[in-house]
Amino acid sequence: MFEEKEIEKKEWRDGVYLCTATGSTEADIFESKLRGEGIPSERRHKGAGNFLEIFMGANSLCPIDIYVPAASLADARNIIIPFPLAEEENEEL
Repeated sequence: MFEEKEIEKKEWRDGVYLCTATGSTEADIFESKLRGEGIPSERRHKGAGNFLEIFMGANSLCPIDIYVPAASLADARNIIIPFPLAEEENEEL
C-alpha cells in the first residue's frame, strides 16, 4: 500500500577533527555553515558539556569538538576559516 522511498544517506564513522567550538552557540553556527554546503558533522562534548546542554539548554562552559568525514575535511576547513577580529589586530600593532 505504502511505497517505501529509498533515501540516499551518506553514512560515515570515525570522522576527523575539524575544530573546537567554545560553546553550543558557536557549534550551532559551525554545523549550520557545514550543513549548508552539504557536509555532515558530529559534535563530541568534552567533560560535562553534554549534560549541561541537556540540563540548561545551552553549553557555554565546556568546549565542543566538531568532526567531519575524512573525505570532506579539506572542504570543511575552507568553510570554517578563523580570522582575527578588529580588536585583536589593533592589539598586535
